[in-house]
Amino acid sequence: MSNLVLYRKYRPQKFSELIGQEHVATVLLNAIEQDRVAHAYLFSGPRGSGKTTVARLLAKAVNCESKDSPEPCNKCASCLEIISGKAMDIVEIDAASHRGIDEIRELREGVRFSPSKLKKKVFILDEAHQLTSGAANALLKMLEESPEHVIFVLATTEPQKMIPTIISRCQRFDFRKISVEGMIKRMEGILKKEGVSAKKDVLLMVAASAGGSLRDAESMLSQIISFASKDGVIEKEDVKNLLGIVEREVVGNLIDFLLKKDAVKSLELLENAAERGSSPEGLHEGVMSYLRDMMILKIISHKEEDSEETSLMSSLLAKFTKEEVARIKEQIKETNTQEIKMMIDSFYGAGERIKYSPIPQLPLEVAIAEITDNLRKEEK
Repeated sequence: MSNLVLYRKYRPQKFSELIGQEHVATVLLNAIEQDRVAHAYLFSGPRGSGKTTVARLLAKAVNCESKDSPEPCNKCASCLEIISGKAMDIVEIDAASHRGIDEIRELREGVRFSPSKLKKKVFILDEAHQLTSGAANALLKMLEESPEHVIFVLATTEPQKMIPTIISRCQRFDFRKISVEGMIKRMEGILKKEGVSAKKDVLLMVAASAGGSLRDAESMLSQIISFASKDGVIEKEDVKNLLGIVEREVVGNLIDFLLKKDAVKSLELLENAAERGSSPEGLHEGVMSYLRDMMILKIISHKEEDSEETSLMSSLLAKFTKEEVARIKEQIKETNTQEIKMMIDSFYGAGERIKYSPIPQLPLEVAIAEITDNLRKEEK
């Protein structure tokens, strides 16, 4: 096995290998095939969604020596040079650490000269929103006067922080969070190549923890494979112990006890979870995620005839097993939106206090007492 982490080892080498960003791939492939590639692109979207990967694919495709397809061939000298990371004409800059006007002026010097080997120079500017005001204005000047041999790709997680004039000079593509199903499919393919196996519910735990970031899911998978048993099987306990995941069964039980206004059993469950190694922060994150799903499912459960809302429900439920789906549906029948909101408010406040509390578990215990008291008052 290579020492490379999985997200680098199995980085897509063709547009067809992308997961979740097919809408971006289709437009770019058409532009390459029709020789209508723009001089500047803005890739915006959540971290780990493939922005830099697509930028590198574009760099390969526009410089590929094969004319058989708009996809990069990954065999010609240009493709191999870019894959190896040795291409002088492909420049990647992290704007988080090179955000000043001096760095952009150096970049301007590089833009002036023709490519040394390739057909096009491609400048990939990651986290472009972090440029200083002066640097952003200098970049704008380059975008307005860029020569034919240059392509700019700006990647950002926060496009709202970029100056509108830069955005207006670029073709913009909005990247989506990767779906749970997409991440599971990707991880299943990786595990097969690595000679490791895992049940779908194990991969579901990893995907749910990644929050839509495929890179995070693959990074977690790298860690988990290292801890897999000798027979090459990843067990649920490996994932829980390594990632500190609070199992949804624990959170589901806690919600059950709260809805029954049973403060004692709720506190006992909290104590048992802490004794088994669950951190207050992990418990808080698990509860907040679960309550958020409950609230949304409660709101849309009355309007299932709306296809868009039914699609949202399906997307949320994809994170749960069949047993968990049955449980959460039963729970939303037993409560109302106002009560769920009250629970969210209580636990949200607890999360703010955990890091300052001399007893980290105490804010969660206070939230439990507060919620059960409020539910009893409503009952009266």
